[in-house]
Amino acid sequence: MTACLRTPDSRFENLPDYDFKPHYADIDGIRMHYVDEGPSDGSTILLLHGEPSWSYLYRHMIPHLRDAGHRVIAPDLIGFGKSDKPIRKSDYSYAGHVAWMRSFIETLGLTGITLFCQDWGSLIGLRVAAENEERFARIMLGNGGMPTGDEDFPKAFMVWRAFARFSPWFPIGRILQSGTVKRLNVGELAAYDAPFPSSKYKAGARAFPMLVPTEPDNPASEANRVAWKKFAEWNKPFLTTFSNRDPITRGGDLPWQETVPGAKDQDHTIIRNAGHFLQEDKGEELAEVLKRFIARGTGACP
Repeated sequence: MTACLRTPDSRFENLPDYDFKPHYADIDGIRMHYVDEGPSDGSTILLLHGEPSWSYLYRHMIPHLRDAGHRVIAPDLIGFGKSDKPIRKSDYSYAGHVAWMRSFIETLGLTGITLFCQDWGSLIGLRVAAENEERFARIMLGNGGMPTGDEDFPKAFMVWRAFARFSPWFPIGRILQSGTVKRLNVGELAAYDAPFPSSKYKAGARAFPMLVPTEPDNPASEANRVAWKKFAEWNKPFLTTFSNRDPITRGGDLPWQETVPGAKDQDHTIIRNAGHFLQEDKGEELAEVLKRFIARGTGACP
């Protein structure tokens, strides 16, 4: 049994713009929280956040997608948000997160999924999609990827990884602020800090940067190479929506556009005046792009 901490519910009271009903799934004995908005028979949109955020990041997108008739599901990755938080860094691995997300999707019985993923949400989500293609209808990728360790990494990422590993100070809200163009207000900063009452709750957030495959012999590298081969044959719609002010992932959309057959003839979009956390900077714009992407594939009017 994995030893976990559970953030008190009181930490999540009266968060600005986040009044969604909580839902929980048992994933291998760990409680995983998710937002589930919209009609149960609507087409399913799965929104996957990254490091060190949680489903709060999608608060500006969820209502627009829900009101368009979609079922919108935004889980908190294990170790984040309202989900349980394994105590030890060693409890977290890339393969473990992929397995947890696969179990989550299977537990909810999700099919016909439209995936939007960013940051670690993409490292996990793209792997899950490649390994379970039958459950996915289309993918929209923003500021993310699926590294194998065979590519060069920007200096900004290596600096961030060193900070996460060695800094005694790991202020989640301020980290989010450093990745946005807009100025977060006091309530928003508090909302990003809410899942982490103390440093004991931050093992997952601390672990993530070290789990990125930055060397070719990383334990996750070969599985990611296999997934890339799957995407080289992926004919379902694939859209990139990267921002223009992210020093970590800027330019990372091009390999997907060049590799994935389903990316051809798509309206790939650069989100202007947005940082790494483009959902925070341009959530409503992203939601509109996602609605048009889905409508194009179904023949419906956006």
